[in-house]
Amino acid sequence: MEILAFGVQADEKPLVERAFAPHHPVRTLDVFLNTDTAPIAAGHEIISTSVNCDLGADVLSGLAAGGTRLVAQRSTGFNNIDLDVAERLGITVARVSSYSPYSVAEFAWTLAMAVNRRIVRASTRTRDFDFRLDGLMGRDLHGRTAGILGTGKIGEAFARIAHGFGMRLLGWDAAENPACRELGLTYVPKEELLAESDLVSLHVPLLPETRHLIDATALKTMRDDAILVNSSRGGLIDTAALVDELRAGRFTGVGLDVYEAEAGLFFLDKSLEAVDDDTLARLVTFPNVLVTSHQAYYTADAVTQIVSTTLDNVLDYIAGRRSGNVLVPRS
Repeated sequence: MEILAFGVQADEKPLVERAFAPHHPVRTLDVFLNTDTAPIAAGHEIISTSVNCDLGADVLSGLAAGGTRLVAQRSTGFNNIDLDVAERLGITVARVSSYSPYSVAEFAWTLAMAVNRRIVRASTRTRDFDFRLDGLMGRDLHGRTAGILGTGKIGEAFARIAHGFGMRLLGWDAAENPACRELGLTYVPKEELLAESDLVSLHVPLLPETRHLIDATALKTMRDDAILVNSSRGGLIDTAALVDELRAGRFTGVGLDVYEAEAGLFFLDKSLEAVDDDTLARLVTFPNVLVTSHQAYYTADAVTQIVSTTLDNVLDYIAGRRSGNVLVPRS
């Protein structure tokens, strides 16, 4: 049985092919699944998708008509999949419930340090042999306060790094993590965390109740010189409201690895095209903002785990087994 994998990055391709080779042939595509590319899946019972694939009602209907019965998503997030429609159509959906939390936590810290110490501006200057320090002054993070919204595995890993920096730790989550408490983290209401934190990092899933968790009101609650980092999901931040605050000269730095309208942009080469997203175009012009293209997870360690779990999900489906990774069970 041939497995069809959409949205496979060049670095990811050999890992996918190597993992699946002993079990089933796999065909990897660098295009993302959407209404235009869905017909490619015709005749494939099992497909694998990435988080920037479109699995809305129209795409799922096309997949079902073509014989697809399993969608094995290569990510933890699944907000791109209409699970109700998948269940109605009899399409089983599985995801990767966890992988290396260090990949994302370490990258979130990379963003925080880069904007704090003006690394991109400094690097650009030195390439032009401009060795001035004007405008490059950062701050010690030792002794300052890190606010962590979401203290699951990734939030915990972020907190451990913050603890190593000697920072005061504040956390907010629906469920407390004892390991974070052992680090000295104090759980507080979101508004208190935002008001007191020098660094705010987001590590919560994107759900209806967390969409625009950081809205205009939340942004105004934050310190003028705070650092904001989002390596989770773009929809957690009201980007238009963020642009308004940045235009007012607020925040020491903002590091974003995700963007709420990233579908159709991230993972693609748009360098020769006119991007018509005015919000993103304005966002990247701010000197204190660093935007990367959803790469926090992208380490060999994490991707190997993601591919391995995806293979397990496929083998479980074929054998009629069900694991905790299944979002829509086999009908």
